[in-house]
Amino acid sequence: MTWFLYLTTVAIWGTTWLALKWQLGPTAIPFSIAGRFLLAAALLLGFLWLSGRVRVPQGRILRLVLLQGLLLFCCNFLCFYQASHWLPSGLIAVIFSTSTLWNALAARLVLKRQVASRVWYGALFGLVGLMALFWPQLVNTQAHAETLQGLGLALLGTLCFSTGNLLSARLQSLGATPLQTNGWGMLCGATLLLLGASISGVEYVPDPSPRYWWALGYLALFGSVVGFTSYLMLVGRLGPERAAYCTVLFPVVALNLSVWFEGYQWAPVAVLGLLSVMFGNLLVFWRGRLPFAVHAENGSK
Repeated sequence: MTWFLYLTTVAIWGTTWLALKWQLGPTAIPFSIAGRFLLAAALLLGFLWLSGRVRVPQGRILRLVLLQGLLLFCCNFLCFYQASHWLPSGLIAVIFSTSTLWNALAARLVLKRQVASRVWYGALFGLVGLMALFWPQLVNTQAHAETLQGLGLALLGTLCFSTGNLLSARLQSLGATPLQTNGWGMLCGATLLLLGASISGVEYVPDPSPRYWWALGYLALFGSVVGFTSYLMLVGRLGPERAAYCTVLFPVVALNLSVWFEGYQWAPVAVLGLLSVMFGNLLVFWRGRLPFAVHAENGSK
């Protein structure tokens, strides 16, 4: 069952980045995200209601679900949708794959788990890889500012996602299932987005493009209902650090789609950057002794 959840998450979330970009248009970002999660919440809660398993969260679980909705189904996607204005979807997927590192660091800070030396080495390779991936854009003075804005927003969205992972792990330890917490969390996130748009005076302008509505349906059903449920079930089975391992493969799927649909062009330095990021992510999950860390570890004993 675990391998099926893993492959399902990789296959779906490796493709959602392109669908997310297809939603950029006349419809304001908060309405696109809210529409996606309202539809997904209706599907999840409707299924739970028909099967007689719907439960309204209360007390501590309710507070955690509200916070999860804010971080995982609101702020997270606001950052990624906005970053999509300036960055190819494949590059955003690469940034998102660094959640392996953020999950490990967050587990150290919040759950008080020890951070192994491989995590710090992984961080180094990841940061160097990101710099190499974005080097062609950074040396272009016209795109420099927008690239940095997109990079910063994507990193912030990844941090919100990682924090949401910890909340999901905590909710599952309290007996709440991902189907329940996802349904109510998505409803909370969508409500917050609509309230924010209303207060700030953002007007709803429907997008007449068929591609927009196809993307909405795909993101709601597969990206949200199936993808999030599969991933958060992995979080419950493996923990937030090991579950994030599947994000290592997202860039491979997303960048190839970006080449076909967005005209992304590989530069030699970008290829090296991708390999460096993926190697850094793999280091986070390395179980053996690192050959290049033996001297340092022996010296610290």
